[in-house]
Amino acid sequence: MSQTTLIGGLHSVQAALRYDPSRVREVWLDSRRRDGRHQKLRRQLEALECPVHVSHPRALDEKLPDFNHQGVIVAWQGRPPLDEGDLAQHLDGLSHEPLILVLDQVQDPHNLGACLRSADAAGVDAVITPRDRAAGLTPVVHRVAAGAAEAVPLYQVTNLVRCLRDLRDRGIWLFGLADTGAIGLHDSDLSGAVAVVMGAEGTGLRRLTREHCDALVAIPMAGRVESLNVSVATGVVLFEAVRQRSALS
Repeated sequence: MSQTTLIGGLHSVQAALRYDPSRVREVWLDSRRRDGRHQKLRRQLEALECPVHVSHPRALDEKLPDFNHQGVIVAWQGRPPLDEGDLAQHLDGLSHEPLILVLDQVQDPHNLGACLRSADAAGVDAVITPRDRAAGLTPVVHRVAAGAAEAVPLYQVTNLVRCLRDLRDRGIWLFGLADTGAIGLHDSDLSGAVAVVMGAEGTGLRRLTREHCDALVAIPMAGRVESLNVSVATGVVLFEAVRQRSALS
C-alpha cells in the first residue's frame, strides 16, 4: 500500500513536481508569502486540480512542526514500500552489472537524504536499508535528497544479513567501508557487480554485516580527522566506483 508523506520547502516541492506532479494530493500555502518564487510555484500547484489551502503560517507550522517549510507543503502519494521480493525482481531485470548501496542502520534523516542524493548522481541501481532502526522517507529526507528520494529505488528489508547473502549468491561483491579496512579504497576493484556497504553513524558496520562482506576497504585519510560523516564517505566511495566503471566502458 502506498504511503502519503508531507513534503515541505521550495526546493523539495519543486523537485517533486519535476519528478511526477500527479503524485501531489493536497497543498498548503502560506497566505503571507507573495514573492515571485512562491507565486510561480503556487500557479503550478493550483494547476494540478487538487485541494489547495491558503492558510496562516501557523497552520503550516502545525502540519510540519520544527521544520523549515518555507511557506509550502504538499501531501505526496509515494510509492508503496519496496521489499526483498521487489529487489529480486528489480535485479533480475537489469541488463548491466549492478551498483548497489547498502546502508546498515543509518538513522539520521539528513544522512539518508544526502546518501540518496549521491546515489542518484552516481547512477546507483538500488539502495537497501534494514526495516528497523533506520531512517525512513521523512520530510527531512525528501528535502535533503532534493528529488532523489523519488528517483532512486529504496528497498527496506527485514533481515539485512540474509539480503547480503542473496546478493552474494547473485555474484555481487560486497565491499564494506571500515576505518580498519585492509584494502585502500583506490586499490579495490569496484568495476563489476558491486554492493557498497556503509555503517551507521558513530558505530559503523555491525559485526554480522562486517563478516558478510567480501572485503573491507578504507578511505585514505591525510589529515588529523579519523573518519568522515557517513553521507560524505558514501559519496567518496560511490564516485570511485563510477570512475573505475567508466574507465572500462
